Amino acid sequence: MPVPPTNGRLQWTDVPPPLRARLEDALGAPVTDTVTPSGGFGHQLAAALTLADGTRAFVKAAPDDDPLTDANVHEAAVLGSLPPGAPAPDLLGIHRAADWTAVVIAHLDGPHPDFSPASGDAEQTWALLDKLTSSPAPAPYAAAVNSTPSTTAALHGWDELLADPPVDLAPAARDRLEQLAELEAAWPGLAHGDRIVHGDLRADNMVRDRTAGVTFVDWAHATTGPACIDAASLAPQLVLAGHTPANIACLLRDHPATATSADTTTAFLAALTGHWHRNARKPAPPGAPGLRAYQHRAAAAGLALLGYRLG
Repeated sequence: MPVPPTNGRLQWTDVPPPLRARLEDALGAPVTDTVTPSGGFGHQLAAALTLADGTRAFVKAAPDDDPLTDANVHEAAVLGSLPPGAPAPDLLGIHRAADWTAVVIAHLDGPHPDFSPASGDAEQTWALLDKLTSSPAPAPYAAAVNSTPSTTAALHGWDELLADPPVDLAPAARDRLEQLAELEAAWPGLAHGDRIVHGDLRADNMVRDRTAGVTFVDWAHATTGPACIDAASLAPQLVLAGHTPANIACLLRDHPATATSADTTTAFLAALTGHWHRNARKPAPPGAPGLRAYQHRAAAAGLALLGYRLG
């Protein structure tokens, strides 16, 4: 397996010529341009391809022995199983050649959503989460994610920080360290459910398509679980975008995905925030520049929200 690039993603020119030729044949025209979107932390090829006939498609590709290939294939299975009307792009195909695998997805035309308080994108996203989690996941989706273990139940970090508190731990965390560790310990017992869970909901995992509106992409972490997971994951992102923790805490209190499961929501938010606090202190992994800085900011936002939930 190639060593992941230390400065970002694989590029179209890194893809073996046999796979490039197969993709161009499947898409019906030669590739004339590629654009790698900003954001994200994976090292696989993830690029919008422009073809000679003017059409576009989005492709993810990596060597077959790269762990991200399994994630890409899982995402393809998820996209093919989501219910009609789900906020997700269409799957166009899976192609293999030269010991590489590529997943081709319909291109979405637009920027990442704007989650600032002045924008309506956050409101639309909350409405999409309500619709997506209002009923149990359909059987095809449950079957698609059933063979891939969920990583959400294993989220933790406060337990390690409690055992050896760093000297620079924020006072807001230090003062509640035992309580946060207890909430985190309760999360695995609450982590099971039958709702669709995207599992990695951030602005850079969404596109505001000019036709479809806000659409969720990067479904590689999709699973089933409690309805609250994606809403609680989104909440710190909105704080990072400029919303006050107080206002987002109120949204979590009132949103249908979280209102009926307050204890589960709080336990998940504690586990997620502990995961960020712990991982932000680790060395940066190869091919994921900016990950630790993001986790540091997200940890602070999550801790601010927990302060409102815990009183």
